[in-house]
Amino acid sequence: MIDLWKGIANTWDCDEMGHMNVRVYIEKAFEGLGTLAGACHLGHAFKPDAPSTLVPAQQHIRFMKEVHPGFPMWMTGCVLELKDTEATIYQEMRHGDGSVAAAFRTRLIHADATSLKPFAWSQRARKALDALKAEPPKETAPRGIDLSRAPLTNPDISQQIAKERGAKVIGLGMVPPQDCDVFGRMRPHMFIGRVSDSVPTLLHDWRTRVASADPDVRMGGAVLENRIIYRRWPKAGDLFEIRSSLGRVEEKVHSLVHWMLDPVTGLPWMTAEAVAVTFDLNKRKVIATPKPLMDELAEIAPGKLSL
Repeated sequence: MIDLWKGIANTWDCDEMGHMNVRVYIEKAFEGLGTLAGACHLGHAFKPDAPSTLVPAQQHIRFMKEVHPGFPMWMTGCVLELKDTEATIYQEMRHGDGSVAAAFRTRLIHADATSLKPFAWSQRARKALDALKAEPPKETAPRGIDLSRAPLTNPDISQQIAKERGAKVIGLGMVPPQDCDVFGRMRPHMFIGRVSDSVPTLLHDWRTRVASADPDVRMGGAVLENRIIYRRWPKAGDLFEIRSSLGRVEEKVHSLVHWMLDPVTGLPWMTAEAVAVTFDLNKRKVIATPKPLMDELAEIAPGKLSL
């Protein structure tokens, strides 16, 4: 485990829930991946003239303790698995007191920076990556998402399939230039950022009803885990729509599956699964869901989409 990042969450990194938004976790994780790349003779990877770069294929994030503005944070990481053209990287973000805020498992493809064709590691990069292999702590292991379950292939995901299954459009927009990286592709943290912006259009009223039994509750929501499959890379001017459906619902947690699609071609940009809770913003505690509202969520979020 080597040091990858140190800093704080700024006030503008936090959302209406009073804690750091999910997109900022991923943004800081990718800063940390840049540090790791530099330590492995890949300091060029995120520069405009790079011959090769590191492209995320899949990512799992487990959020364990809220991050509030102004408090010190630090991140370490190691290599979990190394192959000819890819590596799985483990990162953990900790609070100043040492408690874990979040843990990341990211499968990265070493690829040509223009074509995104997989690119073999150099001998010295592979040696440096191999030297960073380690085992992550058990306390940060995935909990509510099964990473052994293989995601769908791209042909099984389309706008037409989502429409036929009745999955609702909860987000819609265009990729602006400021959301893109030095290669002109949308930055990874903006995928889940757009989902984060869209979920309230689906769940705000439902979560309000979940919280309505106690007049002292101030309703909010929080994500416990995310699994993201990065499938294609939109550029400035590309359009997107987000269609979502219920994964499962229990008394204290529920999951949603999100498809971010290109409404012009119907092809997927990204798919994701999120495990979330309804949250009392005053007590910073989970609110249990009454059985009738558990049943109602299946009607609010139809579609039976899969990751």
